Amino acid sequence: MDERLREALRRPQLIDITTTGRRSGLPRRIELVDHVIDGRIYISGMPRQRKRGWIANLESDPRLTIHLKRPIAADIPARARVITDEAERREILRHVAAAWNRTDVETMVLHSPLIEVTLDELAA
Repeated sequence: MDERLREALRRPQLIDITTTGRRSGLPRRIELVDHVIDGRIYISGMPRQRKRGWIANLESDPRLTIHLKRPIAADIPARARVITDEAERREILRHVAAAWNRTDVETMVLHSPLIEVTLDELAA
């Protein structure tokens, strides 16, 4: 992995991810924001009562592709770990809430999607 790509991955940014549809098996792409906390990459979303399709897809198949868009474009294979442990969710989501100027951390703990991303190159 070149240094420009490493640098791009060290900061939060607007990205796309592609998952595999759990029923269709087709690629599903969505725009999200990643968060870099203590050197780890997390992806979350706003709280909703219903489970997001992208989370259900990752529960079925944890492989995804991260699509960087700016300042460099790159497609990076990765794996997701859906975070369900309440204490771990609270710790991570307090950082996400602060980044988004939100004060409803407990609502986020209950209803926000949350994954940790490991890049395939780093996992090898």
